[in-house]
Amino acid sequence: MSAKYRHLAEPITLGDLQLKNRFMKNGTGFFWDDPTSGSHMTDEYLDYFEALAKGGTALISTATGPLIRDVKARMPGFKINHDDYIPGWRRWADVVHRHDAVAFAQLFHLGPMTPLLIKAPAGVSSSSIPREESPRPGFEVPRALEVAEIEDIIDLFAEAAERTKRCGIDGTELNAACNHLLNNFLSRAWNKREDEYGAWTLENRTRLVVEVIREIKRRNGADWPLIVLMNGIEVDLDEGITIEESKQFAKVFVAAGADALEVRGEYYTWTKDVERRESLHFPDMYLYPHRTGPVDPYVDASRRGAGANIPMAAEIKKVVTVPVITVGRLDWEIGEKAIAEGKIDIVSMNRRLFADPGLPNKVLMGDPKDVNPCSSCMTCFDACEHFQHVKCRVNANFGHERDYVIHPARVKKKVLVIGGGPAGMEAARVAGLRGHEVVLYEKLRKLGGSLPVAAMVKGPREDITGLISYLDRQVHHAGVTVHLGKAVTTDVISQERPDAIVVAAGGTHEIPAIPGIDGPNVLTGAELHKRAKALLQVVPPNALRGLQSLPVARDLMIGKRVVIMGGRLHGCQTAEYLMSLGKQVTIVDTGSKEELGEGLLEVFLKPYLLYWLEDQGVEFVTNVTYERVTKEGLEVRLPDGTTRLLPADTVVTALPLKPNEAAAALAIGRATEVHTIGDAADPQLIVDAIAAGAAVGHQL
Repeated sequence: MSAKYRHLAEPITLGDLQLKNRFMKNGTGFFWDDPTSGSHMTDEYLDYFEALAKGGTALISTATGPLIRDVKARMPGFKINHDDYIPGWRRWADVVHRHDAVAFAQLFHLGPMTPLLIKAPAGVSSSSIPREESPRPGFEVPRALEVAEIEDIIDLFAEAAERTKRCGIDGTELNAACNHLLNNFLSRAWNKREDEYGAWTLENRTRLVVEVIREIKRRNGADWPLIVLMNGIEVDLDEGITIEESKQFAKVFVAAGADALEVRGEYYTWTKDVERRESLHFPDMYLYPHRTGPVDPYVDASRRGAGANIPMAAEIKKVVTVPVITVGRLDWEIGEKAIAEGKIDIVSMNRRLFADPGLPNKVLMGDPKDVNPCSSCMTCFDACEHFQHVKCRVNANFGHERDYVIHPARVKKKVLVIGGGPAGMEAARVAGLRGHEVVLYEKLRKLGGSLPVAAMVKGPREDITGLISYLDRQVHHAGVTVHLGKAVTTDVISQERPDAIVVAAGGTHEIPAIPGIDGPNVLTGAELHKRAKALLQVVPPNALRGLQSLPVARDLMIGKRVVIMGGRLHGCQTAEYLMSLGKQVTIVDTGSKEELGEGLLEVFLKPYLLYWLEDQGVEFVTNVTYERVTKEGLEVRLPDGTTRLLPADTVVTALPLKPNEAAAALAIGRATEVHTIGDAADPQLIVDAIAAGAAVGHQL
């Protein structure tokens, strides 16, 4: 074990259970079930959790399906509301226990919550609040629960906990956080009742959570381990939970029988669109893209969200004697330091363990450079909110653990990979691990393809540089022969004599064929990438971003006034980068206003970025035809047939990429197998490129 992370490696007691280290997988759900057939346990779910347990996480929790009396309701999530589900959950507990991990089930009731992008009937809550007064006006107005219904919900929680015990699960994680039902009773913003469950006394506000804790303990035994997940603060919510209130809640929960407290913030973000007002528990998204104004003193914003919840957890730890857990973009460095300083006891992770279920063992063995880094892209949560199969940008194995076991290739081949971007590196890595002789050619002097440009444009919020380093390291560990600074030609192919060629040379840039597009005041996407890539060969992405922001460098390549041709993903992210350099930006697109930001994830990223750009004074001009570039700027034709000049010192093209037909043609007929993947075949997102690389690596 690495002495550097000795606090993370220390065992800890939770109730009567001993955890072998301080790593926890918190109990979020991800929808790999099939609601049409009853949402029974699946092999792919078991496979991921076995990989997680094998990877060294000490405490593994997962959410059951939302608690509901209607057994036949097609709610997503693996259900526990009937005995028919016990065999599946027993299998889940068995795979977790197989590798010396502790298994918990998170129980929760959605209450009024409607997932962001799904319309659903109105739920129930502590109170029925009109939309104009609701903390989440995008929800359907919930119905206030009657006391008899509250008593039944207490029974519903306890029944589920009893059933989990019969499954061999070790304990309960009780979700009283987010804006789920139990939290509704704790929060003055949600709870307007005037009876014994009302918010007018501490005893009344905590009554429902306390009664659930006590009933679970009564049925499962006083020694049944129970964690309460709670909001330390409802950040930026009028009448929301404050840190002083949550400290009082914490003492009450422990007195009622809670064996640990898991503390996180619920962050309320306000937009101009009432339907898109959102609360979230991702502090990195609360601070995206560039939050201005005061931040709650118990939210640590110094690392763009990583570890943001630690101050509120530390406050609660001052008033209780049970272990305190927190979550929120934690990594091993932040977690080790927080435990050493006595601020928390256990590090809870979710997205990082999607990216690499082997993270704890790698860290504790002193190999954190081999951890596949979560880039905080929100791909997983976006899929979750669409009720889609949850996937991970950087870990193509996620959900494919059984299919993507590294098996030695039956026939060893000579494999030539053209291109060192994410698709090419992943294909080379997997093929190399399977025993193929792999050679990778990259025309630049460093691996990464367009990832360094993405890292510079996106900035440090997304850990793209970590992904580049990880893939580079893993490619070499897999025994791949890498040729840098050398483009592939027919002569190279003839010299290598490959059995299989993987074309992963990236996409090509679309350049509108209009007068003036080759003028000195135009910077095409192709030229911008070429210049940026040249600089990135010698300057790291974050350093180059910083240098570009210096006054002496701001206007060297791009003038003060910029018109961006293209309002989809590339254009909007380019605009964010240029705004950080102090530019005045106009975004123009041939599509409709509704198509702006297309390609950005619908959950958080797209709306937040578009709102922010608009707030910063970016003008969006849509439904146009590009006419010509002049010395004064870009001339466009509007839907009514009139023309308009958009003044610009520099016109930048940022249009969606096109397939790389030339690179694909180069390989045709020159090997028994030819595979064109990633942007070279179908330009999409990083997640798609890595998935394509993994698929072909296993196929070869």
